[in-house]
Amino acid sequence: MENLLKISQINIYPIKSLGGISVEAATVEPRGLQHDRRWLLVDENGKFLTQRTFAEMALLQVSLVPDGLAVKHKTNNIAPLFIPFKPTTNNILEVQIWDDSCQAVEVSPAANKWFSATLGRFCRLVYMPDTTQRQADLDYAHPGDIVSFADSYPLLFIGESSLNDLNSRLPEAVPMNRFRPSVVFTGGLPFAEDTWAHFQIGNLSFRGVKPCARCVLTTIDQASAQKSPEPLRTLATYRTAPGKNKVLFGQNVIPDNFYSQLKVGDYITVKKIVSAPV
Repeated sequence: MENLLKISQINIYPIKSLGGISVEAATVEPRGLQHDRRWLLVDENGKFLTQRTFAEMALLQVSLVPDGLAVKHKTNNIAPLFIPFKPTTNNILEVQIWDDSCQAVEVSPAANKWFSATLGRFCRLVYMPDTTQRQADLDYAHPGDIVSFADSYPLLFIGESSLNDLNSRLPEAVPMNRFRPSVVFTGGLPFAEDTWAHFQIGNLSFRGVKPCARCVLTTIDQASAQKSPEPLRTLATYRTAPGKNKVLFGQNVIPDNFYSQLKVGDYITVKKIVSAPV
């Protein structure tokens, strides 16, 4: 029975690069899990902000509350911010995330003021409306596959076995939140998710499109915002794709159908596998 694949954790990250939320169930939508990375902080030029550049964003924790989100600082006694699910302005901004430019709605002057004061730099909070259709990377996705403000793809799956394998090689273990997965599962060999081309969870069907290339964000302690060389340094010794300068951990996933829920405890059935890239 230990080889059965079963969901052990589901996470959403409503505001990109801020603290995530562990949930028992989540609805799968075309862009990914409901509420996941629909909000984004941008600078005065509309360019996205992340922990890669501003590690202190890790110290802002988001939670779901009735009718919206609440954001609080993990270590400073700052009054929390309430963010309604729908923006209070009609101000459309052109924002940049990686090589993509897309339209977003400014959430509120109050949100801009709170985040600017808390992070010590000017920023705006924006929301991706349903009318914005950001195409996922066509090198691996199909035309019409859309994504939120996530880096490239709607979902990220990681096996607990993969993290256990990594932690067995590290001087000090790291938690799963360093890798910001959508779904964590038990069962299977380390890095089995690398090989998943098609899989099923209940009546939902998914494509594994490519293993996830990891960056310095994985080296930021999500509780303290402190940086270290690990786990990226160790991952680079055995998880680098041949011929590419990319360190891989986790599988990027695209849903093929929508509007059913994933739940902790759901079983995963792999339908088609491919060769592992590492």
